Amino acid sequence: MTQSAEHHKIAIIGSGFSGLGMAIKLKQTGEHDFVVFEKEGGVGGTWRVNHYPGCACDVPSHLYSFSFASNPTWSRMFSPQPEIKKYLEHCADKFKLTPHIRLNNAVTSARWDESNALWHITDQQGKQHTATMLVAGTGGLSTPSYPSLKGVESFKGAIFHSQNWNHGFDLTGKRVAVIGTGASAIQFVPHVQKQVKHLDLYQRTPPWVMSKPDRAMSWTERNLFKRFPAAQNALRKSIYWMLESRVLGFTVNPRLMVIAKRWALNHIRTQISDPELRKKVTPDYTIGCKRILMSDDYYPALDQPNADVITTGIQEIKANSIVTIDGEERKVDAIIYGTGFAATSPIPKGIIFGQNGVDLVDSWKEGPEAYKGTTVSGFPNLFMLMGPNTGLGHNSMVYMIESQITYVLEAMKKMHKDKLAYVDVLPEAQARYNEVIQNKTSGSVWNSGGCQSWYLHPESGKNVTLWPDFTWKFRLQTRQFDSKAYHLEYSATTPITTEATA
Repeated sequence: MTQSAEHHKIAIIGSGFSGLGMAIKLKQTGEHDFVVFEKEGGVGGTWRVNHYPGCACDVPSHLYSFSFASNPTWSRMFSPQPEIKKYLEHCADKFKLTPHIRLNNAVTSARWDESNALWHITDQQGKQHTATMLVAGTGGLSTPSYPSLKGVESFKGAIFHSQNWNHGFDLTGKRVAVIGTGASAIQFVPHVQKQVKHLDLYQRTPPWVMSKPDRAMSWTERNLFKRFPAAQNALRKSIYWMLESRVLGFTVNPRLMVIAKRWALNHIRTQISDPELRKKVTPDYTIGCKRILMSDDYYPALDQPNADVITTGIQEIKANSIVTIDGEERKVDAIIYGTGFAATSPIPKGIIFGQNGVDLVDSWKEGPEAYKGTTVSGFPNLFMLMGPNTGLGHNSMVYMIESQITYVLEAMKKMHKDKLAYVDVLPEAQARYNEVIQNKTSGSVWNSGGCQSWYLHPESGKNVTLWPDFTWKFRLQTRQFDSKAYHLEYSATTPITTEATA
């Protein structure tokens, strides 16, 4: 007997900032017929699954939070992971989202049904669902990236990625190898160095690291923000415009990055005493080409007697050691990957299938692309949050997420008003939009800075992750749904409705 499907107007994948933000705004418009699929045992997205020592945000928390759900009690300017996770859990409770969220229940497949204008969804429990609209809020930093290393399967010690931190493994007195120097490694390396007998940091390319202007928020400040929300909003705006100005060096005139380079070089000089180590950690590419990191304890940790920075490539992994390409063998009890995420592959293959059964990943011939980072031609009523070319190297992603959510809500209004079955962005509109994006990014520091970064697709070399302009321009682009860029199908039998637009 065929299993009956549970229907919702909107299905949301993920309960991080994107998924929760979408769900909250749906409720605020009066729409309650939606479901949120979450593969983990609780909400929070990347701020739930990343719990390594030192995990924290590198954007000030007063901006890295929802504009419609301010938190006057942030403990620090840059809040640690447990506090951000708690904030997102609070948002889910405050806006009564729990009845809508299906925990420990990933989406295993979502297929577009052209004849009925519905998404057919299968969850990991095998249950069937249908939805008129599908919103993917999986984020770009959700799939760990692992290097291909010869012999790694023969290693007998502990081995784990920063996202899957093994808190049950006692690092005390161990010889530990950290592979990679990404944003996560910058945060956890100082904590590891203090515990271990010896730390080997395998560095392929050194990152540019600048001082982190972090500090505790005083009782007076937090009390002020509680009593006068306008004061916190003023701080939020000042942080936004300060960060927004940094785009000038990234995309408008990369030569302006020389000022940031001087600060970063001075940071190395003041924090590292060993001249040879200074040379090892000094990048040879333009600052900003890769993600600029912030830390005041990373360099001092590397400057300790029990730490070595190894720039020779790895030849193979043995049962209890690592061999570099120069033949040197170093004993090791544990390997920790600080190799980041597969940001250029935001959606796994075999999950989302559009018109004619085409896999979303197969539709991207030269890497992920979308119209306004949100819709993809051939995938009707699919909306991506934090999609291609919406990532930022200079400001808060929450600002971009809220802009996209507005765009999705405007699409819903259009669909209700005109009784549309679905909307599907025209291929020529998507192509024109992405041509503009690539033209803007061609002269940016990301493309001309002399480095290889996760911003660029490994095969095509295209920037498929970052937004190459001011964020307020993206907000202007997404404040209204531009239906002329879409094929509009008028054969709806069950149009989307919301109390706000009905």
